Amino acid sequence: MNGCCEPRCAVASRIQAVIFDLDGTLLDTEKFTRSTLKEFLENHGKVLDSENEDKRLGMGPQESAIDVIKEYDLPLTPQQFFDEIIPIYKEKWPKAKPLPGANRLISHLHKHGVPFALASNSKTAGVEGKISYHEGWKEQFSVILGSDQVKSGKPSPDLFLEAAKRMGVDAAHCLVIEDSLVGVRAANAAGMKVVAVPPHSEADYASFADSVLHSLLEFQPELWDLPPFEDWVGSTLPIEPIYASGLFSNGFFCEAEDDEPSGFPDQVWGLYFGWAKLNTHEVFKVLVGVGRGHCTCTAKRKIKPWIIDDGEDHIADQHMQLSLVGFIRGLNNNETLMDLEVVEEEKSIASASLDLPMFLHHTRAPLFP
Repeated sequence: MNGCCEPRCAVASRIQAVIFDLDGTLLDTEKFTRSTLKEFLENHGKVLDSENEDKRLGMGPQESAIDVIKEYDLPLTPQQFFDEIIPIYKEKWPKAKPLPGANRLISHLHKHGVPFALASNSKTAGVEGKISYHEGWKEQFSVILGSDQVKSGKPSPDLFLEAAKRMGVDAAHCLVIEDSLVGVRAANAAGMKVVAVPPHSEADYASFADSVLHSLLEFQPELWDLPPFEDWVGSTLPIEPIYASGLFSNGFFCEAEDDEPSGFPDQVWGLYFGWAKLNTHEVFKVLVGVGRGHCTCTAKRKIKPWIIDDGEDHIADQHMQLSLVGFIRGLNNNETLMDLEVVEEEKSIASASLDLPMFLHHTRAPLFP
């Protein structure tokens, strides 16, 4: 992925509107989708095959249901499948949090009067249900579309073209932000520019998207002729706290299983800083690197906390709670955590930032709600 986030070619026409996907782009629903399917399959005596789940990323509801029924040999019709699984899924909607940078970008576009739409392969009722738990989202979107409002969902361009039509903006002046390959292809078919923010387990999107980011925190509006952000504090960006809980062992932070909501979202990637709490209830300043290990051939990420102003030898094999409150930078192409062994400059930046009131107040709040 392109850590510097430069579009692969110059913007041919001024971007006047932005179209977002929802699941996996703005909302962290993917883990809940997996845990819901896992629970549903257990009710039918089946075991979830986690490694095959990413292939359904971006599929429409009907297509996904048919695929699950076939793969797990379920004695159900698609409608019976929906009738059973949707109530389980709806129970988890209130827990789906905005992905890093989502609220920031939505607020920024709204503040500057840039129209933006939501175009999802989910049905409209599901889209509106999910966003209802996030204050201001429904009111700020110019257009909200589900796949039941057009002839065909993604990878057809219908959703994006209809969103542009309703905003009164030509397709050539729209920028799509997507996480799935079917969404990126839909944007290509609509003749729109597209920024991809894919899961790290997905294949390289560089040949299909104009820009590929690790997270929305890396998005630079000015590269698309949109108003720039003005919220950086020196070399750091204050962010909404991102929480995770796991085991600190051999210098690395070990997350829970992929379908558990106690880990970082998939889009957490790069250098962050914040606070770490241990079994002893001690709270430390911490710099955290999230990226690949020494081998760039695997999509499995590593998480490396560096304790600031203290040694790490006495905290091996302890339960650790992390609260990330600031972002320093993403990682460049093929840059691994092994390339970051010398991080004294970033430690100094993080330490000084964590003394500022905007970051210090997090030590008095619950570190891991």
